[in-house]
Amino acid sequence: MTNRLRVLPVAAALLTTLVLAGCGDDSADGSDATWANGSPSPKAAADARTAPAPATKASTRPAPAPSAERTTERRPSSEPKVVLPPRPTDAPAARKVVDAFRAAGLPAANVRNKSVDCGPDGLGLGCSEVVATDAVAVYVFPDRTSASDMADTWGAEAYHKDDVVLNYIGTGTPAAQRKKYDAVLDKLG
Repeated sequence: MTNRLRVLPVAAALLTTLVLAGCGDDSADGSDATWANGSPSPKAAADARTAPAPATKASTRPAPAPSAERTTERRPSSEPKVVLPPRPTDAPAARKVVDAFRAAGLPAANVRNKSVDCGPDGLGLGCSEVVATDAVAVYVFPDRTSASDMADTWGAEAYHKDDVVLNYIGTGTPAAQRKKYDAVLDKLG
């Protein structure tokens, strides 16, 4: 009986060690320890909050060597030019109309060629050219029907003669001054 009594404390000590070992961390660093319900143990949660971000490994693959067979895709250095419908030969150029405004003493400041707005990448108005100033924008269309249709769309903010439309939208040009621009266009005929 004395032998059994001596074995009992040893067995209890081993059992206690095994139980305590099972209650601790499951992994070597303790970061994967969880409770029975699947949630992280307090120690694992605390370790996760304070652990540094894992380092990323740099690629050890060498860069491919240049090859004579390889080709590099070449892209145009600028966007392709927009092809606009041609201006009718009997219609004045938009810039010529602006020059006529200046010759008549009308304001035509901040002259800008906005013809790109005619094409499919811009407003897609179908015009041949546009020159804008602070007081008026001059649109030249490839035909009188297109000019008339656009003038109708813009309503009282536009004036048109043949292939040319004067647009006053957003300019703040007073009605009395607009009539002067319209009269200059009429004389260019």
